[in-house]
Amino acid sequence: MAAPILSITDLTVDLPRGGDRPHAVEGLSLEVAPGEIVCIVGESGSGKSITSFATMSLLPRSLKVSSGRILFEGRDILTLPEAEHAKLRGHRMAMIFQEPMTALNPCYTVGDQIEEVFLSHTDMPKAERKAKTIALLEEVRMPDPPRIHASYPHQLSGGQRQRIVIAMALALNPSLLIADEPTTALDVTTQAQILAMFRDLRKTRGAGIMLVTHDFDVVAEVADKVVVMQKGRVVEQGTAAEVLNRPRHPYTRQLIDAVPRRQAEVTQDVSGRPVVLRVEGLEKIYRVPASFGRAAREVAALKPASFDLRKGETLGIVGESGSGKTTLVRAMLRLIDPSGGQVFVDGRDIASAQRSSLRSLRRDIQIVFQDPYGSLNPRRTIGDQLVEGPVNFGMSRSEAMKRARELVRIVRLEEEALSRYPNQFSGGQRQRLCIARALMVEPKILVADEAVSALDVSVQKEVLRLLAEIRDRMGLSMLFITHDLRVAAQVSDHVIVMSKGEIVERGPIAQVFNDPQHAYTRQLLAAMPGQGWEVPDISALPPVSA
Repeated sequence: MAAPILSITDLTVDLPRGGDRPHAVEGLSLEVAPGEIVCIVGESGSGKSITSFATMSLLPRSLKVSSGRILFEGRDILTLPEAEHAKLRGHRMAMIFQEPMTALNPCYTVGDQIEEVFLSHTDMPKAERKAKTIALLEEVRMPDPPRIHASYPHQLSGGQRQRIVIAMALALNPSLLIADEPTTALDVTTQAQILAMFRDLRKTRGAGIMLVTHDFDVVAEVADKVVVMQKGRVVEQGTAAEVLNRPRHPYTRQLIDAVPRRQAEVTQDVSGRPVVLRVEGLEKIYRVPASFGRAAREVAALKPASFDLRKGETLGIVGESGSGKTTLVRAMLRLIDPSGGQVFVDGRDIASAQRSSLRSLRRDIQIVFQDPYGSLNPRRTIGDQLVEGPVNFGMSRSEAMKRARELVRIVRLEEEALSRYPNQFSGGQRQRLCIARALMVEPKILVADEAVSALDVSVQKEVLRLLAEIRDRMGLSMLFITHDLRVAAQVSDHVIVMSKGEIVERGPIAQVFNDPQHAYTRQLLAAMPGQGWEVPDISALPPVSA
């Protein structure tokens, strides 16, 4: 066996006083060998990212390493001066962050940002730097590398930006690659491409990869070894086959049991129920003016789309990034003006309504966005934000506060949450508060736009169960937009599959997922990671002690 590239022994990172526990990471030990992919899994707050930041010497000043060793290529990097560690970062060790738009500078082309790595660590001439950068863009499978080289981050898709960040990390052929949730917000086909890239890197470059993730399908797809963390401590580690199929620790079993099943189930029959939303021929066309010798043209972001949503039904909308899912919903809600079509809610057409009357119409349709951090105002209490909607519609503040207390209980939080601020809650709690806020005006339709994609599997399971209970309790109808096909299979009664702005397939969820008719639907299902793994029946495993 080759010596490990990375060997962490008894690492402890202290939290500031007043935290929920004394240590962010406590007594952690793990190894990464050349050509090996080690996945670290666990819920938010388990210490996964802190471990990767400590390895890169990127810990915030409020966190201190109090004990342990981190040996990288035989050197204890915890004892290295910052200048020495800076020479290693980007050269011998590199990191891929979760959000590429934050990791990239919007003011510079992506080519310049990749070339900056060569500029910082080598004396390579400019022409050679550009040639190396173009070659890297080809290696990460970017279309038309010279055009991409001259593009700015906002001109690229999410998957393309993630590949740019990977290209930056690979520029100087590092021996250790750390990837922090690199595929969380990506659709299944882009995710499949990124994971295939990791497997290729392991083979062609022999790099050791430490991959931080909460997605067990990703673990099943690429991991050689798995390290499970809970509240800063390693509770289980072993080969991927052992941990995924025969988990020993109760916490590992809890996490795996929370993963949605791949198989779509036969769901409720809603055919006889009244239609609460009817969309007919809704479309959105963008007109691009002439420029740089190119003639003016029209781009159909959404081709004429039609569907019905019935009372108490959950309709899933799935497809890749750029498939038209969000454009459909934004046009339906009149967040953008459609180019044609009609949207009927209780016989009233939202698409042709005057803007002055939209306010009352929107009361019937509320939306829960993907990012609970950006959806709540950090400077206002939760109570103030929950009562704002009904007060604007004429309800007294005291009556609105009474309803807020009721809804906070429904989403399983304490009433004292109303006096707190968003930063005092976890991501899952914030998402539950966003759901409560959407329900304050008693809508008939709830739109969930990637509402659980960034949540841990256990929190995701709680939120999905909560949405189903609220739907049944309040008689809501739901539109559920997601790129996670496992989630769509669990929550939807019917599903719409979109590609390039067009609905290509629709039907009951079990029919579409178990017997897809369109080639694009089959492509999506085939791209799901972890195809050879199915969630084990935890109840059938031998019992373990907590």
